[in-house]
Amino acid sequence: MIAKTRILIAYDGSDFAAAALNDLPRAGLSRNAEALIVNVQERWLSPPSSYEIVDEVFTSSEPSATKPARAKEEPEIQIIQAESPRLGKASKRLASYFPDWNIDTLFLQGSPSYEILRKANEWDANLIVVGSQGNAGTRQFSLGSVSQKIANEARCSVRVVRGNSWKKGAPTRILVGLDGTRAAQSAIEEIGRRMWLMGSEVRLVTAKDPSRVKRQKSDGSEKTDAWINAFIEEAKELLRQSDLNVSQIVEEGDPKQLICRAAEEWGADCIFIGSNDTGNFYEDLLLGSVATAIVARAHCTVEIVRHQN
Repeated sequence: MIAKTRILIAYDGSDFAAAALNDLPRAGLSRNAEALIVNVQERWLSPPSSYEIVDEVFTSSEPSATKPARAKEEPEIQIIQAESPRLGKASKRLASYFPDWNIDTLFLQGSPSYEILRKANEWDANLIVVGSQGNAGTRQFSLGSVSQKIANEARCSVRVVRGNSWKKGAPTRILVGLDGTRAAQSAIEEIGRRMWLMGSEVRLVTAKDPSRVKRQKSDGSEKTDAWINAFIEEAKELLRQSDLNVSQIVEEGDPKQLICRAAEEWGADCIFIGSNDTGNFYEDLLLGSVATAIVARAHCTVEIVRHQN
């Protein structure tokens, strides 16, 4: 029996969180999945008032048996009651997109990034979906601190969604950064496993190191980069098996700039990039400089694919 894909969706009721839900039908996700919509409220402890301090001074000397019983405030229950309808609406919307999914909701309190990462690890999530900003977000293309931390530190794949306008049922445009690494291969394999709308396209983008090109020209060995061609052809073959239209770009330049520029010019809906694949568990949890820059600067959704055993 094939295990269900586990998708944790961070949801705070913001427009960015709504965009993350609306984006999922275009993500090629399996019908055999279960989703957990998580709302995290950051708890701020307000300092006691002067009346409470004075009251505490006078009552602290009383024997505990004679102290008057105080009604306990339950802010957690009040917050849960306020958030439950919002989570219910999010769950119904997701069910309308994916009627075969098992969908549950969860309310947590604490640091949003910490709680989401903790729950994803505990639940053994395969993918975390998060908006590029939360309720405090103001800049259209900036990356919120919560999204950035989750993207950088999650042990599973992360999809950072920026709300784009598209026509319902339109095919998806997916751009992939290829660098010949195992991480890039994982991204290609993940795309190949998914179920994309008919007519969806993939553009493979490879940035050639300018210093290497210059060195080859100076020593007269202007050879074709056979490894680049071989890697691209292998990726094309795998993606075509999934009925995806595939094109390619190989240019000299900085991959951070080239990938973001190519995605914007082509009108990509999503960029897929692989995370580090060093073999060191702790290093693999952190994004490399290229991936970090793309997640922060891209105009569209970015999915970071982390290989899971």
